[in-house]
Amino acid sequence: MELTVTKDMAIGQVLNIHRGTARIFMEFGMHCLGCPHATAESLEDACAAHGANVDELVHQLNTFLSEQ
Repeated sequence: MELTVTKDMAIGQVLNIHRGTARIFMEFGMHCLGCPHATAESLEDACAAHGANVDELVHQLNTFLSEQ
């Protein structure tokens, strides 16, 4: 896939690119993927709220998408 995920993107945007990314979000403790607020939240804000490393999340998402 040609698209690059950035920390400014909303969770919902990433999920719309490929639903398989949900597994990665879950691994980072983001279990409320269906919540309207959560899907509009930026990756950076979501990571701050969950104590996760945004750079690692972005890296894993981009790695996953590049393999699709």
